[in-house]
Amino acid sequence: MPARDTTANLDDMELIARAAREGGEIALSYFRKDPRRWTKENDSPVSEADLAVDRHLAQALKAARPDYGWLSEETADDRSRLAARRSFVVDPIDGTRGFLAGSGEWTVAIAVVEDGRPVAAALYRPVGNDLYTATLGQGARLNGREVAVSGQPVLSGASVAGPKSITGQGPMMRTGISHAGYIPSLALRLALVAQGLIDAAVVRENACDWDLAAADLLVQEAGGRLEDLEGRPLAYNRASVRHPALVAGPPALAVPLRPILAQLLTNP
Repeated sequence: MPARDTTANLDDMELIARAAREGGEIALSYFRKDPRRWTKENDSPVSEADLAVDRHLAQALKAARPDYGWLSEETADDRSRLAARRSFVVDPIDGTRGFLAGSGEWTVAIAVVEDGRPVAAALYRPVGNDLYTATLGQGARLNGREVAVSGQPVLSGASVAGPKSITGQGPMMRTGISHAGYIPSLALRLALVAQGLIDAAVVRENACDWDLAAADLLVQEAGGRLEDLEGRPLAYNRASVRHPALVAGPPALAVPLRPILAQLLTNP
């Protein structure tokens, strides 16, 4: 990777890390205070906290990088992003259901994507003050300390996070895995895989760019994979922002999980 690209990625990571912290502070000002809420067309919740964080991030990041595209869960899609060399991919509050329920398992997720892949990522968990960061080729970190995926070599005994409707099914349980629980923030679920606290994770189809981009780079830079059931990496900032079913973890676990998840989804 050319030195100028590494420098640009690090500069972008520092920018989005600051923004994620700021967004988290705004979200905390609404947390457990019964913010106004609505239901979107896809039956998912959104609150005044989501919108306040989105406004702040859009203002701060667009001002700092006016030539970057913008893709956020809470902003109407501007297709001009498709022509931008780099784009921000943002989830102002990932895990809104958990946020509104008073759970601490929600995050502010920001990535910078270039040519379809994340090159800088910041994922902030305000409850706990945990900041995950990554830049392409430079490793993944939690609060400045490098993290790595689990060294678990086989599925038997591995902790796997995801919906119980998947991880609790016979084909999964017969491998000897343990259900690691359901985490409202998908990005946090994947960050815990990058951190090695969870061995692997499964993701239902239809997750969106903003759920995945930052955590994808964290998992990759921690030595793992986030991939579809054919073993392909994800492409971001495309016309469609939705993705198929996915697995995440070290290669020793992601590879054997793919056909099991495919079987479950084909014969539920």
